[in-house]
Amino acid sequence: MNNVQAVDTAMIEGLLAQAQAAPRQRKNLNFHERETHPCQRLLNAILPGSYVRPHRHLLENKEEFMMVIKGCLGVIWYDAQGAVTGKMKLTEHGPVRAVSIATGVYHTAVALAPTVIFEAKGGPYLPHGPDELAPFAPAEGSEEAAGYLRTMEALLADV
Repeated sequence: MNNVQAVDTAMIEGLLAQAQAAPRQRKNLNFHERETHPCQRLLNAILPGSYVRPHRHLLENKEEFMMVIKGCLGVIWYDAQGAVTGKMKLTEHGPVRAVSIATGVYHTAVALAPTVIFEAKGGPYLPHGPDELAPFAPAEGSEEAAGYLRTMEALLADV
């Protein structure tokens, strides 16, 4: 990894192009050198139609920070039964550009335009455990996921 790495327009557009070619319509670029690093820092390109299953992070150091670099991202958070407890849109030109989500809060991200976010949370990288995936939301890749995503998009229409 380079000692200094600029985040420029070419990097952002290139990452969006990689997301376009990816089956999940998402692509991330890690700035941390290894999965065991104590701080995960990455750009995450997410395209409309990409389903991010609601989830939570349970470990104490896993609060999540997301800031929109380009595009528009809807963020929804839920209680343990799946009731929506809040929602917001993050956009590159404000008025809200970033959000910090505490550990234990079920949340999801919905790309409302081709979007690149900067994301940070404590490391090391760990895949979501079974207690972290929302039991009220369909699994990624399931037949129900597309309908659930449309419901989430509709929830964000008035934000």
